[in-house]
Amino acid sequence: MKLQPFFLFITLIAAIGCTQAQNNKAGFQGKTITFKAADGVTVTADLYMTKNTNAPLIVLHHQAGYSRGAYRPIAPELNKLGFNCLALDQRSGNAAQNIKNETKKAAVKMGKATKYPDAIPDLEAGLAYAKNTLKAKKIIYWGSSYSASLMFYMASKYTNDIQAVLAFSPGEYFEIDGKKIAGFAPRVKCPIFVTSAKNEQKQWQGIYDAIPTGKKQSFLPQSKGFHGSKALWSSNAGNQEYWTAVKTFLKSIN
Repeated sequence: MKLQPFFLFITLIAAIGCTQAQNNKAGFQGKTITFKAADGVTVTADLYMTKNTNAPLIVLHHQAGYSRGAYRPIAPELNKLGFNCLALDQRSGNAAQNIKNETKKAAVKMGKATKYPDAIPDLEAGLAYAKNTLKAKKIIYWGSSYSASLMFYMASKYTNDIQAVLAFSPGEYFEIDGKKIAGFAPRVKCPIFVTSAKNEQKQWQGIYDAIPTGKKQSFLPQSKGFHGSKALWSSNAGNQEYWTAVKTFLKSIN
């Protein structure tokens, strides 16, 4: 039986869709897991482990409107540098790299708020999973945009658990219990790295100045750069500049 043009078109589209799905699956070098936040929300995350289960663990947090998919171009490169990675979906977000934010969906289903500070239980759940399930000996916290700001809160509260922080484009985007982000910075005891697009420095300078001296590094690119961790995507111009700075920092704390 000869297929009509319409059915040939549908068959072709279906075949392309299957191929893309297979390619996406094949390109994903991690494992998707779930665990519970303290308020019952199911947190979805991608786990990227090297052969060394005792390697330092970087917990990766995305920017506003994004998902754990933001780190699918980044985590494998961090694996190559010798770091295990856990990339979270936080309840404040949507999608990135065609990966939907499952934690956001779970939070909405339970009627939970999804503003920036509302993601704190997800961050705390990620930290608990890193400590209690993965038994990570060294935990590094990494944030992007709003979650970069949350890194200062987390590092000030869990000083014995977080050994280093990387903050991409933090700023005074919100307050926590009536306190600005710069108010948490003086209590950060671990080494910290701050970077952003070239024109964003004024957004984080006050926070950076409040961090105790001697344990902080900052970087601004020669190029315009990008907001958040996506500055490291190979598709974004100038990513090599950021990678060089990140590698230098990670080497200094490893």
